[in-house]
Amino acid sequence: MKKKTKGAAAMLLLVAVVAVSVPAIVSANRSNQAEEAAPVVAQDYQVAPTVQVDQSVYENTEYGFRFTLPDSWKGYTIVTNQWEGHDATDGKVAESGASIGIRHPEWTTDKPRQDIPIYVFTVDQWNALQQEKFFIGAAPMGPKELTRNNKYVFALPARYNFAYLDGFEEVEDILNGNPIQPMYA
Repeated sequence: MKKKTKGAAAMLLLVAVVAVSVPAIVSANRSNQAEEAAPVVAQDYQVAPTVQVDQSVYENTEYGFRFTLPDSWKGYTIVTNQWEGHDATDGKVAESGASIGIRHPEWTTDKPRQDIPIYVFTVDQWNALQQEKFFIGAAPMGPKELTRNNKYVFALPARYNFAYLDGFEEVEDILNGNPIQPMYA
């Protein structure tokens, strides 16, 4: 009976140590990731050309998708850039494609807000990424597929929101509502 009690007590102690340690590790990682992610957000979206739009639905006819936004995003800006995929063996740029950011109308240089970033992949590029033939960024996971049509896969970059800019919760809520739809099969 004593052996079972000691074993159970040891197991409870181990669980307690892990339960206390995990939040501290997550907290530490979040602060480190936020510092690392901030320059990436600036690099990906601040230097690209922008287009002002006065509607709540963004339609991209070049790639074939529609993105529905809340009315609070009327007057949003589209910021375009490129993502780069690095070869898994030598680290050289192996693939690239469009990066489209939907920017809140209240975004300013002095007070940036969280963009809604969308990476555009050809279906072949997406398949190669899934086979780990190239990688994007240092995150331990790749981009997350949002939707696709017959030519392109639209994906959310890994750790897109780890800078915790104003509005990141709102962007998460928007993305949880499945706002992106392909315009053609």
